[in-house]
Amino acid sequence: MPVGLTQQTLGSRIDERLSGFLGSCRTPISDPGVEAAYTLLTDFILGGGKRVRPQLCYWGWRGAGGDDCDEIVSAAAALELCHAGLLIHDDIMDDSDLRRGRFTVHRNLALLHRGPGADAFGRAGGILLGTLSLAWADALLSSCGIDPIRLRAAHHLFDAMRTEVISGQYLDVLAQLRSGATEAEALTVIRYKSAKYTVERPLQIGGALAGADLDLLDAYSRFGVPLGEAFQLRDDVLGTFGSSRETGKSALDDLREGKQTVMFAYAVQQATPAQLAHLRTWHGNPELTEDRAAELRRILVETGALARVETLIGERVREAMSALAEARVAPEAADELALMADRLAHRTK
Repeated sequence: MPVGLTQQTLGSRIDERLSGFLGSCRTPISDPGVEAAYTLLTDFILGGGKRVRPQLCYWGWRGAGGDDCDEIVSAAAALELCHAGLLIHDDIMDDSDLRRGRFTVHRNLALLHRGPGADAFGRAGGILLGTLSLAWADALLSSCGIDPIRLRAAHHLFDAMRTEVISGQYLDVLAQLRSGATEAEALTVIRYKSAKYTVERPLQIGGALAGADLDLLDAYSRFGVPLGEAFQLRDDVLGTFGSSRETGKSALDDLREGKQTVMFAYAVQQATPAQLAHLRTWHGNPELTEDRAAELRRILVETGALARVETLIGERVREAMSALAEARVAPEAADELALMADRLAHRTK
């Protein structure tokens, strides 16, 4: 790690770049309602988050031999704008009230305009603000100041990332409609909805910006996909068993939504007839209470589903670390990526 650059310092630099960029994003319309929406979006982007994707982009650059500079911080920060836009859309699709311990963007918009149609307005406004954040991501990446040829290569990866995550999200929506996803199908969802977008592509984008060759980009993929899957599997565990005070999200949302996780797919496969009937009745039921949720969690434990997911997480972390050990990555970046792998797979929020 460069002299004086700690993990906290990198996060602060990313936040400072985001703040500076967002400060320049003025609404072209002089209207107090539009201005309030811009402020709400800015507050959401700057108001929390782990900055995982920007940090991985930065270390993908460093691992490919790139020097510490403001240009890579700008490019990395663009990934956070993309992430923010996708989160806003995801919260609308999931009808979630909380994100990072605060009201979601669409819920805040509804509160700004109380009265008939407020909820519909909040959802519509949230779709627009999420799309605006995605557009800002393009603008920031395109203006980061890195060599145009390398930027073009990175932009191809950025485009692929967005296509993959949107396709994975659509597959997730289909899974809710179809119900009864197998473990393999649930793993396909998390690979495209989360794993590639969270770890693999940010690393590769950073690498491409530094001029990485195909061998290194492939190594980033071998490291990033299993680690990204471990990250999402942990997210699914926290979404059901985590503390809302730590995660900032309701521990009932995934269960009420009927999210077709690997954990649920395994539980269905292993459940007794009585357990299966209970799962079918209450998983995905919007009337789910905390008491009924506790019963669902107990079944996930008794069927071995929770233990199964913990095993899968461990296997994927080992696979990722093995790939990292074989990769020709700059030593300081390899050390930081190893630390990040442990944090991402074993986090509590």
